Amino acid sequence: MNIAFIPVRCGSKSIPFKNIKEFCKKPLLYWNVEALQNSANIDKIFVATDCDKIRDMAESFGFSKVEVYERDKKNATDTATTESVMLEFISKNNFREDDLFFLVQATSPLTQTQDFDNALDTLKKESADSLLTCVRTKRFFWDKNAKPLNYDFKNRPRRQDFDGLYMENGAFYINTIKNIITYKNRLSGKIAIHEMQEFTAIEIDEEDDWAAAEKLMYKYILPKRAKPKVKLFISDVDGTLTDAGMYYGQSGEELKKFNTHDGKGFELLRKANIKTALITSENTQIVYNRAKKLKIDYLYQGLEHKGKLEIAQEICKKENISLEEVAYIGDDINCKELLEAVGLAACPANALQKIKNIPNIIHISKCGGDGAVREFIDSVILS
Repeated sequence: MNIAFIPVRCGSKSIPFKNIKEFCKKPLLYWNVEALQNSANIDKIFVATDCDKIRDMAESFGFSKVEVYERDKKNATDTATTESVMLEFISKNNFREDDLFFLVQATSPLTQTQDFDNALDTLKKESADSLLTCVRTKRFFWDKNAKPLNYDFKNRPRRQDFDGLYMENGAFYINTIKNIITYKNRLSGKIAIHEMQEFTAIEIDEEDDWAAAEKLMYKYILPKRAKPKVKLFISDVDGTLTDAGMYYGQSGEELKKFNTHDGKGFELLRKANIKTALITSENTQIVYNRAKKLKIDYLYQGLEHKGKLEIAQEICKKENISLEEVAYIGDDINCKELLEAVGLAACPANALQKIKNIPNIIHISKCGGDGAVREFIDSVILS
């Protein structure tokens, strides 16, 4: 059996409750748990904690492989070692000696499912006893006596000709239950290395690490993830389905300019069995008429006492879906909270800069009222 073990505790002086603090829209702990859950090679995932909040959070993920282990308080202090909680956990379970133990660090959220799978292959191919993860660094190192450690400064190598060194990145370790009990260490015997990409060198210990890791996550990991299956499409109206212009007739009646291509987009969504909704702060007969013509499933206007996110959550509850299965396009500040929460977010070219700066948001090339909604539907949702 292959066992994954993630030690997380309440105490954290630098970043309070960092293990469940939101990192790229999810609790920090979520990312490693999800990667392990998606690995066919991992049989069970144990989250070891002394904290009720962390326990509740881990259980709320709903992953089938996850179990929470309540670690002893004495092994959750600032001075306790990771090995101490590993040995405590192993002593209270009847594992086989040849079961593999994956020690996984929640502070390395850039670890992917393929890292766990490829590392296991390396361990077996090299007939190693244990394994650690590293990144290759091509930095030049010196000791305190000003002596170079890994190169000859008189013959400085070019970067492309320099092998560099392996640096432990702390993402995860693999060993057998027997070896951990015998040597009381995460590593022992013949040790193999699983090389990870250079950007995974970061470990989250301080606030600066957190900010840097989020940028790396948005740059290298999230764009490659599978596009969420959209079950509900929501659009803003003014500035998104319209050009944000305010038009008045000779008698003072208000007019709005819609785009027929956007209308066809809603028809295509309906044929794809995707529910639709319009949420707008304005309350006009014009929007009611447009929604009725487009056969929109949900129309919310006015929003006197509720925000767009709260309304979207109500719709999700009715449809028995999550926000991860929602696509939303909006352009202004009152759209921001919902755009940050959905699985797929987009903004038209005329959106406010604050909206365009939302991490991982899709920038549509067309402006509101010029077919921006249709572009989002065609090129992203139905592509």
